[in-house]
Amino acid sequence: MAKSRTPSSVRSRPSSRSRNHLLAGLTQADYDDLRHKIEIVSLEPKQVLHNAGEPSPYVYFPLSGFLSKAIVLENGAMVEVATIGREGMAGASPKGLGRVASTNVLVVVQGDRECCYRMTLDHFHREMDLCGAFMEMITRYGDAFLSVVMQSTGCNAAHTVEQRLAKWLLMAQDRMESTEFPLTQEFVAMMLGATRQTVTVLAGELQKAGLITYQRGKIRIVDRKGLEAASCECYKVSANLLRAVVARRPGPKARAK
Repeated sequence: MAKSRTPSSVRSRPSSRSRNHLLAGLTQADYDDLRHKIEIVSLEPKQVLHNAGEPSPYVYFPLSGFLSKAIVLENGAMVEVATIGREGMAGASPKGLGRVASTNVLVVVQGDRECCYRMTLDHFHREMDLCGAFMEMITRYGDAFLSVVMQSTGCNAAHTVEQRLAKWLLMAQDRMESTEFPLTQEFVAMMLGATRQTVTVLAGELQKAGLITYQRGKIRIVDRKGLEAASCECYKVSANLLRAVVARRPGPKARAK
């Protein structure tokens, strides 16, 4: 099993509004209350933020790139249950019930964008206990995140690997904010719970259809609309669920004493 690594460096405290949607969705006053409890850290691709069975001392709020939350099975195999970009957070239960570590979930950095905000778990719990705008935003995200995971469960059971591959590539493009990004077939196979040979064949079919190109570990999305058509409905359902979290900003609330 991979070993957790501490982020390579702590850069500074944030000086302006966050690119993370949850933090940016707060009012300026509520965000200012949090700013001194947040630090900017550098992350590395394939870095494990916390391992299965290990508590995480931090909550992470991605600013770019993406993280993968994966279930670790008894034989060591991993299957992704959620992709987390700057629309969300990782490292604790979204509803603030993360005081008990999950025994079979790990979080690993997958995107090549290294900038991320983090908050200690203690600070996160204190903010949640204040029952203010931050708690409201995180709770809304928790509800949406649970729905996305449930959608993913149904997707894994009902839809083809080709559809799920197209969905995953769309989610990765959304979070990388680029039509081209590094990606290995080995990683995609692991995240989809498929064999590498299957992913190789399906990626080749998507390439022949003119939807993507794949060369030397890099994927380029050529036909976004075509890829959406090749995906199942779960991509749009999940994207809409997460988009709705910040569509209505929480109003300013009195912070508990």
